[in-house]
Amino acid sequence: MRHIKLAFWGALALLTALWLLAVPDVLQAASFMGLRGFMVQYSGLLAMFAMSMALVLALRPRWPERWFGGLDKMYRLHKWLGITALVVAIAHWVWGQAPKWAVAWGLMERGTRGARPPIEDPIRQFLMSYRGIAEGLGEWAYYASVVLIALALIKYFPYRLFYKTHRLIAIAYLVLVFHSVVLMEFDYWTTPVGIFMAISMIAGTYAALVALFRRVGVARQVTGTIAALQYYPGVKALEVVIDVPQGWPGHKPGQFAFAMSDRREGAHPYTIASAWDDENRRIIFVAKELGDHTGLLRNKLKVGQEVKIEGPYGCFDFEDIQPSQIWIGGGIGITPFIAAMKHLAEVRCDHRGKSLSEIDLFHSTREYDEAAIAKLTEDAKAAGIRMHVLVDARDGRLSGDRIRELVPEWRNASIWFCGPAGFGQALRQDFAHHGLPVAERFHQEIFAMR
Repeated sequence: MRHIKLAFWGALALLTALWLLAVPDVLQAASFMGLRGFMVQYSGLLAMFAMSMALVLALRPRWPERWFGGLDKMYRLHKWLGITALVVAIAHWVWGQAPKWAVAWGLMERGTRGARPPIEDPIRQFLMSYRGIAEGLGEWAYYASVVLIALALIKYFPYRLFYKTHRLIAIAYLVLVFHSVVLMEFDYWTTPVGIFMAISMIAGTYAALVALFRRVGVARQVTGTIAALQYYPGVKALEVVIDVPQGWPGHKPGQFAFAMSDRREGAHPYTIASAWDDENRRIIFVAKELGDHTGLLRNKLKVGQEVKIEGPYGCFDFEDIQPSQIWIGGGIGITPFIAAMKHLAEVRCDHRGKSLSEIDLFHSTREYDEAAIAKLTEDAKAAGIRMHVLVDARDGRLSGDRIRELVPEWRNASIWFCGPAGFGQALRQDFAHHGLPVAERFHQEIFAMR
């Protein structure tokens, strides 16, 4: 999370600093209208930059993933940038409309505009000729962007509709690029802030076009075939076994991939619940019925059906130097640990006598399925780890105190958590309070892509 905050606030601070270099007299604005002019420009720059970077991250680029700590963290930054664009765009609109409101309410007198000085620069003349069109189109694109971003933030908005409507932001963004190029203060273009904005809008335009033509992640996609399906009614989860061709590069335990079984629904992220074997090229996903899409998978998926898989992604890979690890899987958050156990079973078989980390796995769940727990127990035994299953109704909620009681050497361990975000945050704060250096040793997958 530190790198997300650093990137977010650092980028906004850099843009602000470059803008202040271009307009050093902003703090000496002599009137409200003078301040308004500055703030309209500044808020417009911030909104466009935030939208540009959000679109670039939507391409799921691989090069910054390790630095951010995984694509799940990058999507958190994508969400922050989207919220920033929404809030700042509203502020931009308010600054533009404020004088009209003030005049209507009798707080200001309508000003008189003097004659504009003649424009001699041909490029500036060309841009000014489109000013009226840019203002009109920009206003409608602003309204559309506000609605579309707001819908993306509403968790109860069905995913299939979110998938269709969210791509329309790319169209609104392209219109806003035109709006910004025409209306941005012309003198900015020869300053560092103008160059900075030009680069960000070029990158954003490329990302918007890729999204519009549905080319996101195409280079990392393979087509697999469903080989087997197994449903666990006690936990309402479906296990999907998929055969993948030679194009799949393999994956580490704890990583995830996007799977698409219906083009109208788009791709959904699922943690991979299997270790990779290059000779037996199969991937296993476990999907819990949590929403409108996953609730229908049991009836829609068939053996022999083709599925597009994109990935792998993520840095939740259990790699550290601690002598022991504590794994915590809340509900369907157990999935990455299943893959890790299968991988660890192979490693322990291949490296007998080699010292490996001592591992305690805590699986906290509200639901219970005897067959699913039996498979978990078998995997844990093969991997040589201690498993603790806690059913909420029977054993109560898992807490930091209970973990520390069952793992006396917890101070020397790293913690790997996957499950409900609030549960993870509570455990993180609890262990921090007891002296664990959580910034280095508490690893949490933020599996929320919207």
